[in-house]
Amino acid sequence: MGKPTGFKEFDRKKVPWRLPVVRINDYDEIYTEPKLDQLKEQGARCMDCGVPFCQSNTGCPIDNLIPEWNDLIYNNRWKEAIERLHKTNNFPEFTGRVCPAPCEGSCVLGITNPPVTIKNIENAIVDRAWAEGWIVPEPPETRTGKTVAIVGSGPAGLTAADQLNKAGHTVTVFERANRLGGLLQYGIPNMKLSKQAVQRRIDKMTTEGITFKTGVNIGVDVLPKDLQKDFDAVLLACGATKPRDLPIDNRDAKGIYPAMDFLTNNTMQMVHGDSIDETFINAEGKDVIVIGGGDTGTDCIGTSLRHGCRSLVNFELLPKPPEDRAPDNPWPQWPRIFRVDYGHEEASEKFGRDPREYQILSKEFLKDDKGNLRGIKTVNVEWTKKDDGGWAMSEVAGSEKDWPAQLILLAMGFLGPEQYVAESLGLEVDPRSNFQAVHGAYTTNIEGVFAAGDCRRGQSLVVWAINEGRGAARAIDIYLEGSSNLPAPGQTMGTAMEMSN
Repeated sequence: MGKPTGFKEFDRKKVPWRLPVVRINDYDEIYTEPKLDQLKEQGARCMDCGVPFCQSNTGCPIDNLIPEWNDLIYNNRWKEAIERLHKTNNFPEFTGRVCPAPCEGSCVLGITNPPVTIKNIENAIVDRAWAEGWIVPEPPETRTGKTVAIVGSGPAGLTAADQLNKAGHTVTVFERANRLGGLLQYGIPNMKLSKQAVQRRIDKMTTEGITFKTGVNIGVDVLPKDLQKDFDAVLLACGATKPRDLPIDNRDAKGIYPAMDFLTNNTMQMVHGDSIDETFINAEGKDVIVIGGGDTGTDCIGTSLRHGCRSLVNFELLPKPPEDRAPDNPWPQWPRIFRVDYGHEEASEKFGRDPREYQILSKEFLKDDKGNLRGIKTVNVEWTKKDDGGWAMSEVAGSEKDWPAQLILLAMGFLGPEQYVAESLGLEVDPRSNFQAVHGAYTTNIEGVFAAGDCRRGQSLVVWAINEGRGAARAIDIYLEGSSNLPAPGQTMGTAMEMSN
């Protein structure tokens, strides 16, 4: 490494977010400009660890060459760093902003010290590459004459499109929304991932020869079987968009929404500049409760604060995580520890306390005589470990409580893809309703139809969508050409034999 003793000399120091008291007043990205000397020091903390677990099966799902670009940053070789980064990651500005960084959770330095700030370095590399003009359109020199239709323009679909276009295939991406990007566009708020960053990539891909068609709902506007006739291969990358509901009493009260409806509604208004009308889900002046955690719950918190909510509470069913790893959560597993994300920090700044309430079970929505939501009834729960190692939940007697709320957002994850495309094609699905296709092959029971991303694996991370997009592109390239030079995570073979094993 550039500085073998760097991990002993320098402490972990993240690139700070903008001050919460400032950023809650706008939708600009929360990030600040990184200092080059700080990034160099952080790159120097990367150890000559022999086996880089940041690249293991508990680390980066796309095999990012993390030690290499950490060393390049330390030695001020930024252009080479973006070249190494792009070898494994089509969209590092997406992962550098929104990925939870499993690579840091498995960093070898993390055994005894805080891990390397891998995510900060990744984001700094790609942002500088854009600023320096190093990222430019690179259309393929030749075309194969083969055509591929991709349904969905989220991270899996965009990744597959980028890779297949590099192989010389003619790619058309269909998106039912009026703007491209899938959850990158409407599902992730602008303060975490600017829409300019998304559009910048799409503009580059368009210049490179990829065709994008928005406002086309495959299965409604166009039959999936027509795509089979018109294209040599079809990739379904339509996400897992069916939200998990909370079917308790008075679910019909007015003021209860799936989290993604709230986030999409807000981003559409911001992007298009439409005037706010009665269809806008507005948290202004309301007591807001977010049920469920994770990234989506945090995004609901941050968006509600920017609307100007009166109060804010976030219900979590599970106990509060420990500050440090528990004995049953050793390195290099993902550390299940207490974290403060940007929304929690902002809520603490505004209301003087962390918004999260743990071990809360929702029992009944409360509504007024006009059917409007006025609150929710809950009970506290306890978790006890069973003899078989599992956990049992029990309600705490006398802990019932009524909470005021005029807006409740359900951020409890997703149950799988919508089924109308699968039904139209006669596509097999797994027990969780995901499109049935084996990871690595991505083939469905329909000849020439492939599936990748959340619609195949279930709700997951952007970085896993990129993993699947790259893998599916390679599988489709082999299907069309008999062999492939496209790289994919964990795959080295390049012939049709790979598809049959």
